[in-house]
Amino acid sequence: MYENLNLYIRGDWRTSSNKKTKPVTNPSTEEEIGTAAVASIEDIEESIASAKNGLSIWRDTGTWERAAIIRKVSELIRERKTVIAKLMSLETGKPLAESLGETIAAADQFEWYSEETKRIYGQIIEARTSDSRMAVIFQPVGVVAAFSAWNFPALLPARKIAAALAAGCSIIIKPAGETPACCAALIQACHDAGLPSGVVNMLTGNSEQIAKQLIASPIVKKVSVTGSVPIGKHILGLAAQSVKKVSMELGGHGPVIIFDDYDAEIAAEACALTKFRNCGQVCISPSRFYVHEKSYANFSNKFVQVARSLKIGDGFDDGVQVGPLANRRGLENIQKMTQNAIDLGADLLYGGKAPLGFNKGYFFEPTVLGNVPDEALVMQEEPFGPIAPITTFKNYDEVITRANSLSFGLAGYIFSNNLSISTRAYEDLEVGMVGVNEMLLATAEAPFGGIKESGMGREGGSLGIQDYLNPKYIKIKLNG
Repeated sequence: MYENLNLYIRGDWRTSSNKKTKPVTNPSTEEEIGTAAVASIEDIEESIASAKNGLSIWRDTGTWERAAIIRKVSELIRERKTVIAKLMSLETGKPLAESLGETIAAADQFEWYSEETKRIYGQIIEARTSDSRMAVIFQPVGVVAAFSAWNFPALLPARKIAAALAAGCSIIIKPAGETPACCAALIQACHDAGLPSGVVNMLTGNSEQIAKQLIASPIVKKVSVTGSVPIGKHILGLAAQSVKKVSMELGGHGPVIIFDDYDAEIAAEACALTKFRNCGQVCISPSRFYVHEKSYANFSNKFVQVARSLKIGDGFDDGVQVGPLANRRGLENIQKMTQNAIDLGADLLYGGKAPLGFNKGYFFEPTVLGNVPDEALVMQEEPFGPIAPITTFKNYDEVITRANSLSFGLAGYIFSNNLSISTRAYEDLEVGMVGVNEMLLATAEAPFGGIKESGMGREGGSLGIQDYLNPKYIKIKLNG
């Protein structure tokens, strides 16, 4: 099922010029499942030239024609959803049902942006004098260099590719080394939909080399990245050297505030199911649970009950709800965070170890920690894995201060039936997205992104296309 992956440049799949490859591993078995090409310096330069040529064609393509091709991409992804989902589960270990849902969400991005390309509206500005006219038009920013992460290997590239295409840009996408096949499947759908040569290009290989070379090129005008905060800061530094337009969706550490007027058990079930989705490897995952002291017992007990009920295993096995972490590095980090919290006095309510019977793979039990002190690593650093730290609070001002105390600002969550409290809370939380009595935020028609060190710019929704456009102001002096 898994093919050795090549580079996609000038509308063709090709091996790297140096014939180098790197292995791709199944995190459930730790076995090699295939290889991905390692782009050379020459390959990277060729992709830039390809994207430059593709831009000259695509930006002059009529909006309705662009829309038809982008919509066709969506249709092809839906037709191939089962194959793509299986590739995803093979590369990530995530349950097949989650992989299928993500594949459909990736198709949604292309469907949404097939319509947004028709809605790039300019402005007419009333001039001060009768012999002047003033207007603003929006034009594609140009060639885009995009870098994606491994945790959502179809959805994350789709957000970038679809928006860039809708804006009239060409793009060079670098998927994560752990999960290149899903992105390759999207590229193949673009190819089969009739996208002109050079409009979309894909590179795999050394991330550092590819990033440096692409961002340094004067032909590349915009950079989009999904990744950790350190990676984002590094990319931002590279882009600053040539003042390129940048959008980035970085790490998060989503606070969840459960007020005492809300049913604690209902909140706990919603929180637990969301927390352990994709083995906790979600940037907007609820990851710090602040529970009013009156509700702590009911909330934590129900949370443990849900965690205990989840089936762990390979994503292809029937009924599996929690797969492995993506790599050994992630597993070791979760182990470290768990032990650190316990050492500082937290209660291990459930989990905390590798599940019995798993001798291979990067598996870790859904883990619930209670009475976790704020200074614990798991409360300070993004816990990208199946670990849920629960603590208590006494009053509104205290919990808002604690929730806003970190440099992250991606997503936050509130559970309250009190309109005044929930309104104040979603206004006071320093994040880019808030769920009120709701955990599922990501959808094609809504903007996705954060503030503070969680990034800048937005993906998705009507705002998502703006990061791929440049406004141009025009003033005309009329004769006579």
